[in-house]
Amino acid sequence: MSVENPPAEFLSDVRGGVLTLTLNRPEALNALTGTMLRGLAEAVVKAGRDKAVRAIVIAGAGRAFCAGADLGDVKVRQAQGRFEHGAELRRSFNPLIAAIRRVEKPVVAAVRGVAAGAGASLALSCDLKVCAADAKFFNAFAKVGLVPDSGMSWLLPRALGLSLALEHAWLAKPIAAERALALGLVNRVVAPEELDAAVAALCAELLAVAPLSLALTKRAFNRALETPVLEDQLEYEAQLQSHLGRTKDHAEGIAAFLEKRPPAFRGE
Repeated sequence: MSVENPPAEFLSDVRGGVLTLTLNRPEALNALTGTMLRGLAEAVVKAGRDKAVRAIVIAGAGRAFCAGADLGDVKVRQAQGRFEHGAELRRSFNPLIAAIRRVEKPVVAAVRGVAAGAGASLALSCDLKVCAADAKFFNAFAKVGLVPDSGMSWLLPRALGLSLALEHAWLAKPIAAERALALGLVNRVVAPEELDAAVAALCAELLAVAPLSLALTKRAFNRALETPVLEDQLEYEAQLQSHLGRTKDHAEGIAAFLEKRPPAFRGE
C-alpha cells in the first residue's frame, strides 16, 4: 500500500528574481517546527549566494502568517525529555533570524492574519513588511510565562521605543495592522485581496534599484544600529562609497540620469 508523502512545511518558488518562501502548515496557522526553521534558514543563506535571486519574500499559506512555535510539539517533546528552550532557540530559531538580518538582499514579509510570538519576530526581522488589513501582531510570550525571543527583545525596542515595547510585551495585547503602521512597525497596509499584488509591486520597485546599493545600504544601516559614534559611521560610509563609486552600476546610473532614461543595473 502506497503512503502519500506529507506536504512540505514550507514552499520555495523563484520567479523574476524574487524568491518566495511560504510557510505551509495552514491547518496549524503555520506554527513553526525545528525542521521548518532550519530549512528556511538554509534557503535564505543559499539565496544570499544566488545571483539570480534579487529579493526574498516570506509569506504564510492560508489565513495566517505564523502563530509562532508549535506549542503542541513543544509539550510532547518536553514530556519526552527532548526539548529545552535555550537549546532549541540556538539550534533552530536564532539561525533563521540571523540569516534574514545578514543576507544582503531585501527581505519582505507578506503578513495576513495572525503573526504571534516567534511568528511576529519572524515578520519584524524582515526588512520591509506589507500587511493585509486583517493582520494582527501578538507578543504572546508572556501568555505562556516566557520572555520575548527569536530577536523580539532586540527588534521591538528599536521599532517602538522602550516604553511601548515593554507594554506590548508585558500585556500581550494585539497590535492591529493600522496601529502597526502608525507605530512604524510595518511599511504598508492593504486590503487582504490586494496583499499579493502589493508585495509583487514592491518587489518590482526593489528590483529596479542597483543590487550592490541595496546590499551595502542594508549593511550600513545594520552597522549603524550598533555604532554609537557618528564619526565612525561617517568613515564607514566613505569606505562604502569609495567601493560603489568604482562599480559599473554607478557609471550606468550617472549615464541614465544624464540621458533621461531608466538605468539598467547588473549588480556589477
